[in-house]
Amino acid sequence: MTVTGIITALIVGLIVGALGRLAVPGRQNIPIWLTMLIGVVAALLGTVLARAVGVDTSGFSFLELLAQVALAALGVAVVAGTAGRRHRGVR
Repeated sequence: MTVTGIITALIVGLIVGALGRLAVPGRQNIPIWLTMLIGVVAALLGTVLARAVGVDTSGFSFLELLAQVALAALGVAVVAGTAGRRHRGVR
């Protein structure tokens, strides 16, 4: 993987994280850096998942993007739910 490929993957991951956060209803009390991290991981996992089921990921693929955003939304929902429960008991 080239430096350009890594930078592109990071940018796509940031966008996917933002879209995943928008897809989750309600307020998420998690920092933006954690949303970005979830997006990068979801982008990588979404690409792996798309390739595993036979989707061509060499160019733009709507199915790949859909998988990435769905994984990011799931990640944001899980982390926000876990963080929200932890903070409620502290007060």
